[in-house]
Amino acid sequence: MTDTSDADSLPDRFRARDVRALARAITRVESGAGDAPAILRAARTALTAAPQLPTVIGLTGSPGSGKSTLVSALIQHLRALGKTVGVLAVDPSSPFSGGAILGDRIRMLGHHADAGVYVRSLASRGALGGLSARTMQVLSVMEGFGFDVILLETVGVGQSELDIAAVADHTVLVLTPAGGDGVQAFKAGIMEVADVLVVNKADLPGAERTVRELRAAQMLAPHDEHTFFPPIVQTVASRNEGLAALLDAVHAHRTHLGDAGLTARRLGRARFELRSLIWMRAMNAANAVDPLLLERISAGETSADEVAEHLLGRHGQVR
Repeated sequence: MTDTSDADSLPDRFRARDVRALARAITRVESGAGDAPAILRAARTALTAAPQLPTVIGLTGSPGSGKSTLVSALIQHLRALGKTVGVLAVDPSSPFSGGAILGDRIRMLGHHADAGVYVRSLASRGALGGLSARTMQVLSVMEGFGFDVILLETVGVGQSELDIAAVADHTVLVLTPAGGDGVQAFKAGIMEVADVLVVNKADLPGAERTVRELRAAQMLAPHDEHTFFPPIVQTVASRNEGLAALLDAVHAHRTHLGDAGLTARRLGRARFELRSLIWMRAMNAANAVDPLLLERISAGETSADEVAEHLLGRHGQVR
């Protein structure tokens, strides 16, 4: 990744793989700046022209499962394989500023001097699914920049954290032994969207039992001879153990998807991005609604349905 003159345009610097241009492009896209559509077009054009799509691996799981430690270990392992790595860590948002308050980059400072690694934190901005509305667009910018692998780590929010399956090519669910995570995964339905199951901190007591419970749960679900069972991998991220097996499991899922399956996932992501942006704009419109309209709803002079139709542009004036 090279630096070019600041006099160059942002798209030109981006195409020249200037990491400062990448950082600025992400900021512009995340904030919804006026030039964001042009930046996105440039990034997606670059992605279309690329000989190979980056691999997007999503990591999800409950707080304390060691996701950030696992991401850091994966960075090191992938770099040893000669892969460039981009990381998006979606953090909880401050209820006051809307900014990220966890800062997963703190855990990954050991990679800051590596030109083949770029780590960025994004605020969830209250998104219940663990991903902010702009995450998909920022992901597109990073893909267009040309990373080999992009690791998407979501905020740990338990049962709500299902959006990642609509965004990542491969969804990795990180669990811990003897913590009830396996049972919670069954109850929450997260098992249904996971492509790879990781029992992290496998040096703790109960790891083998958790693996057995996961396998038993897989057998209980409807299946036939064509069913793909998510591989179950044990890792000890703090000691860099099990990482090769984890990447092998991701590759097994990629083989299972085939080109048609991967294309379908990418189309699903586009649908999810569109839905998220529509939701975000609808929420902005609702938050900016004229207080007089709220008073009329409260007084029974009009209905919330009529106001909603008005805000969505389906009707002119509220009666």
